[in-house]
Amino acid sequence: MQFIGIIPARYASTRFPGKPLVDICGKPMIQRVYEQAKKALDTVIVATDDERIYNAVKAFGGEVVMTRADHKCGTDRCLEAYEKWLMMHNGASAHSEKGTVCENDIIINIQGDEPFIQPKQIEAIKQCFPTEIATLVKPFTTEDTWADLENPNTPKVVFSDIDNHAVLFSRSIIPYLRGIDKQDWLRQGKHYRHIGMYAYRADILKQITRLPQSPMEQAESLEQLRWLENGYQIKVAVCNTYSMGIDTPDDLQQAIEYLKMQK
Repeated sequence: MQFIGIIPARYASTRFPGKPLVDICGKPMIQRVYEQAKKALDTVIVATDDERIYNAVKAFGGEVVMTRADHKCGTDRCLEAYEKWLMMHNGASAHSEKGTVCENDIIINIQGDEPFIQPKQIEAIKQCFPTEIATLVKPFTTEDTWADLENPNTPKVVFSDIDNHAVLFSRSIIPYLRGIDKQDWLRQGKHYRHIGMYAYRADILKQITRLPQSPMEQAESLEQLRWLENGYQIKVAVCNTYSMGIDTPDDLQQAIEYLKMQK
């Protein structure tokens, strides 16, 4: 079983154009993500549709693949990058009978705006296999606020205590604690935030990229709901480590200040 990290990186962004190349204390963000991922993975590939990002990755010695510009999501970009990488490194002889994948390969989709991703997070998701798809969650604690729990930009997850398979993802608060004052939910309930890292068996990755959008996915704008609606299992790893994502220029400033404090 081989684990391959792929970092989808687009230049275009509604809230923060050029985000992968922003400077964080002397290094572009994509380099910091790449270097953190390499601490836990032998193979890490940046998948981009932009020559500026391609050239930046080449400049720091990283592995990078150019992909189409019309992908609707990072999952689709991961598949194209993986298949191109497979062809470049192994040739057609490495392909399985089902197409351009090696079924023993596990693809880990790493967010390109997570410069502080921790090796522990990657190791946790690796431990989920063998399975079809895996992802990470972090428990909400009493140190969080009601605003944190209610934030629709932080998807929540419910999963089985028996086999750790996801039951539902939602931007709403799940589970709803009936009969308990909302201000006590963080203290009395079990709520988990979704950490947006996925790992897929290569053949499963190819299958899920062919699925049409589902009603729940369209309602919540969460593509993982499409996989659940089509009967795929998503195993959940619980990890208390949380890394800082960069979504806005304000987040970038916080990241720079955090690094300065570490010195």
